[in-house]
Amino acid sequence: MALDYRALGLICGIEIHQQLDTACKLFCGCPTKHREVEESNFEFFRYLRPSRSELGEIDRAALEEVLVTRRFHYKSYDSTCLVEADEEPPREINAEALEISLVIARLLNMKIVDELQTMRKMVIDGSNTSGFQRTGYIGSDGYIETAEGAVGISILSLEEEAARIIEDRGDSVVYSLDRLGIPLVEIGTAPDIVSPSHAREVASYLGMILRSTGRVKRGLGTIRQDVNVSIKGGARVEIKGVQALNLVDKVVEFEALRQVRLLEIKEELNRRLAYVDDKIIDVTEIFAKTGSKVLARSLKSGGVVLACRLAGFVGLVGREIQPDRRLGSEMSDRAKRAGVGGIFHTDELPAYGVTAEEVEAVRTLLAADEDDAVIMVTGPRERAEKALQAVLVRAREALAFVPEETRRALPNGCSEYMRPLPGSARMYPETDVPAVVITPEMLSGLQMPELFADRSKRYQKDYVLSAEQAFVMAASPNYPLFEEIMKTDLSASIVVRTLETIPIELAREGLAVSNLTEQHFKDCFALVSHGRLAKEGLTDLLRALAVHPEMSADEAAAAAGLAGVDEAEVEKAVRAIVAGKVDLVRSKGERAAAPLMGLVMKELRGKADGSIVSAILKKEIQNILSQ
Repeated sequence: MALDYRALGLICGIEIHQQLDTACKLFCGCPTKHREVEESNFEFFRYLRPSRSELGEIDRAALEEVLVTRRFHYKSYDSTCLVEADEEPPREINAEALEISLVIARLLNMKIVDELQTMRKMVIDGSNTSGFQRTGYIGSDGYIETAEGAVGISILSLEEEAARIIEDRGDSVVYSLDRLGIPLVEIGTAPDIVSPSHAREVASYLGMILRSTGRVKRGLGTIRQDVNVSIKGGARVEIKGVQALNLVDKVVEFEALRQVRLLEIKEELNRRLAYVDDKIIDVTEIFAKTGSKVLARSLKSGGVVLACRLAGFVGLVGREIQPDRRLGSEMSDRAKRAGVGGIFHTDELPAYGVTAEEVEAVRTLLAADEDDAVIMVTGPRERAEKALQAVLVRAREALAFVPEETRRALPNGCSEYMRPLPGSARMYPETDVPAVVITPEMLSGLQMPELFADRSKRYQKDYVLSAEQAFVMAASPNYPLFEEIMKTDLSASIVVRTLETIPIELAREGLAVSNLTEQHFKDCFALVSHGRLAKEGLTDLLRALAVHPEMSADEAAAAAGLAGVDEAEVEKAVRAIVAGKVDLVRSKGERAAAPLMGLVMKELRGKADGSIVSAILKKEIQNILSQ
């Protein structure tokens, strides 16, 4: 379904969460390294409860977190301390992390605060042992330039990363403390993004700026993108945890589509004069001898089956609002928050072992007519009741509005419900961390990096590289080595391929490319530059060095049989191959050069430069054709 985003009144903004590559965590001296769960040497647990703000309010998102009492287990290590366990006050803010944050703020053209004040942001999903996350406001009113004009940067904050979730057991969750406290910057744009493709451009540009500092962590999970989306008549929805850049546009597209479809469902429900029957009916007896494995297993363990009627909802609970997601999926998400496995609804029944007779018996008991939908849940009575109450809330919302929500991004670009959108009641001052004055001397002493985009343009101009090759090299950690090697007379494109492509190819062969050092590359390029190795032999030479890193480049070249050959030997090899392929030359003419070139290069195994081989081969072909 093609959407006109301007006509829809799309409003979109992005939040980027990027871990910083610092020696230690934000409020203690522990290292920021990843640990395997098996290395944990101590474990403890907590129960968390919401607290009131300074105005006596309790955040609505925090209230929903305690819908079901959950126990949070934490795995600690010899690389974590009492600060992560919330058994010791935090120390002063990490000066290195603050410096990196200020550099990023400058790159985003932001107005930087005079004094950094740390705040507490209530988080009681267990991802922080203290029940809150510490965050500090760095700057605001920045901007970046895009193809659609300037996009404002509303806020930059420096905060601590959350604990890493290991396992969700329903009534308990296991977290690892290795990630908790790693310094993190949060960048929030203004709602200036006008389309899904524009969202992807903005996310890509912000990612480029962060990587250009050379001081952020790389790899899966080190950067996350949250997307805020609304349309005219809809609501602001925050979709959290978009891991891949190539999903950002899909997330925006599918959320706009979801809100369009929900508004259509609302209009249809109102046209039908639909309403929600608040009565919850116990229908357990109907399923006493059910063939449904899910229901039978629940009843055997002491569970019940409860049901409710949604008058006029028939066909709409099962209506698709995103690919493979329906209004019923939204209701199921709410029910799962109460600790049940999901819902059954009559738009999809009979199915899952539930028979038509059982469905009809439930409909009769609830006095549901053909225009009504029936929702059922199973589980322990208290959970089932809370789950069905949550479903009734979502059904009433469907009649009235698109709810403001925080949602979790799914791998295909769709999303699922997490919790209500939080409000201002979740923030309050941190009293254990002293404020930090941002002085003019601190700002003037910042070492500003060259942006990848600017470096890429320079490489295209100075080294005559393609745009693609220039950006690959500009964004690579190997760029200083590239610039050093380019002081010689080597081809820039060959250097880029050797530094960036060949190691990937060798890694796919299972070779330990981590054995290759900068000195290995320098020595290999020196052999090419001095005419002692053809550029075609670089792959084989690096392969040999990956296997035997203790060897010098000269020794590895000799062991691999890559010593260069002189022009006379090249002519001899070419004549021998061409002499055996005279018929091919006479039938194809000059077009025979391509297949013969492959044969010659295979014979010489990288010992000769391709341009020399090509010139000699063309000469030999012309000799035959002129006879």
